[in-house]
Amino acid sequence: MASAVTAEQAAELRGFRSVQRLAYECAEAVAARLRPGVTEREAARMQREWLRARGVRDWFHLPFAWFGDRTAFTGFRIPLQFFPTNRALAEGMPYILDMAPVHRGFTADVGYSGCLGTDGTNPLHDKLLADLRAHRELILREVRERRSLREIYEDVDRLMVRQGYENRHRAYPFGVIAHKIDRVKDRRWSPHVLGFGTQALKGLASDALHGHREGWSPLWSPYGFSDHPPRPGLWAVEPHLGFRGTGAKFEEILVVTDSRDPAESAFWLDDDLPHVRRWAKGA
Repeated sequence: MASAVTAEQAAELRGFRSVQRLAYECAEAVAARLRPGVTEREAARMQREWLRARGVRDWFHLPFAWFGDRTAFTGFRIPLQFFPTNRALAEGMPYILDMAPVHRGFTADVGYSGCLGTDGTNPLHDKLLADLRAHRELILREVRERRSLREIYEDVDRLMVRQGYENRHRAYPFGVIAHKIDRVKDRRWSPHVLGFGTQALKGLASDALHGHREGWSPLWSPYGFSDHPPRPGLWAVEPHLGFRGTGAKFEEILVVTDSRDPAESAFWLDDDLPHVRRWAKGA
C-alpha cells in the first residue's frame, strides 16, 4: 500500500478491499454454478442470495448479468435494457456478472467476465480478456501523470481502436468508464430505486453538486464535465471491450490521492483479483 496513506486511511482502504474481495468471491462462486439454460435473471438472483447470506443488506446497484451478445450491449438504446432478462445461457456463450454491494458501510462495484464451459477454448473471448490488461496499465499510468479524465478516456478509446475493438462502456448512461464511490451509513436495510441503492445515489448526487461548484465531476466520461484532473478518492473503473457480439470487461477500485509521488498518487486497491491472476498466469 502507498506509504503516503495515513493509518486511518489504510483502515478505510482495508474495508473497501474486503467488500471488493467479497464481491469477486461471489462472482467466482456464481460462475461455477452456471449451466446451460440458466437465465440472466436467475444468475442475478444467485448473486443477490449469495451476498445476502453473507450480510449484504444494501447496494450501490443490484446485481446484473448479461449473456451472449448482450455482453457487448448489442442493440442497447435505453437504460431498461441493462436489466437482467430471460436470455438463457448456452455452451460456449460469454457472460458478464456485475454487482455493487455495500457491506458495513463500504462499497464495491465489480465486473467479472467468463465463457461457459469452454475451458479456455474460446480464442476470441480469451483475447478480449488478455487485451484488457493494457487498459488497466494505461489508465493507471495516465492517472499518475494527472492527465484529465476526458483525455484518459480518449486514450482508452484510441487503444481499443488499435486493438480492433469497440468501446462498449460508451453505451452506459453518460458514457462513463468510471464513477466515484464512497462510504455510506451502515444500515440493516436500505431501499433502492430502479436497481440503485438510495443511499449510494444520494452520495453520488452530493458529489455531483459539490463537483459542479468546484469544477469536477464524480462521473468519468467523454464529455466536457470530465475535462479535469483525477479527483482524489476511490473510483470504480470498468473498461469494456466489444467485438462482433462478444463483450468483456473488468471493474475494480482505483485509489487516487493528492501525493506528489507518482507511485503514491494512484494505485489499484488490490492486485489479487481474478483477472489480474489470469494475466499473471499467462505472462
